[in-house]
Amino acid sequence: MTMFHFLNCAILTFGPHAVYYSATPLSEYDTIGTSVKAVIVYLLTTLLKLIFLATFLKVSENDNFDPHQEFMKTLIGFIDVAGIYFALTQLTHRNISQTHKFQAVGLGWAFADSVLYRLAPLWIGARGLEFTWEYVFQGLEANANLVLNLSLSALVSLMWLRKNKPKSVIPIIYASAVILASMTSIVSYLRKVLGWEPAKVAGFELISSLVMAFISCQLYYACQRPSI
Repeated sequence: MTMFHFLNCAILTFGPHAVYYSATPLSEYDTIGTSVKAVIVYLLTTLLKLIFLATFLKVSENDNFDPHQEFMKTLIGFIDVAGIYFALTQLTHRNISQTHKFQAVGLGWAFADSVLYRLAPLWIGARGLEFTWEYVFQGLEANANLVLNLSLSALVSLMWLRKNKPKSVIPIIYASAVILASMTSIVSYLRKVLGWEPAKVAGFELISSLVMAFISCQLYYACQRPSI
């Protein structure tokens, strides 16, 4: 039963990444190399973030929500934006379109995040003697994280790589990127200040990821249309 529970949670956590790669043109254009390079950039970016967190954030004696600490975490979280930009522009890629490139980078980024932050807790906890919904919610959060990272990668590609953007959508692009980069602090506020249950938090992350994905798609298509 415990191994069955672990396998179910593992499939829920990591399966959507494989499904997305197989079900989209990413597999047809063999973009796995781009995703692997994005994983490496993610690991280096995460290391840099940890150095900044250790340097500028104090160790809290309790788990209360500290606005100053969360604000610093949000600022440090923007390193992800810089990392995705580096992965999109400075790495050598196969001859693929910008659309496939941002999807491959976002997919690699989300997969690396899930492995780094969810694999060990899943392996240790989901094989316990008692069934718990915690790791099911963790898998749902991983799905939301996949969508959010794809959306952020799309927005980063629009921010700096799309030159002929309609001026009316530029503020929306930057505002959406700020919201995505701040999502960790938003979720922390919901948990620590509002006291939301894990199921409610997971639902919020899923809904917000779909909303941000819809907004990102509309912005991307708006920038694809030729300017008049």
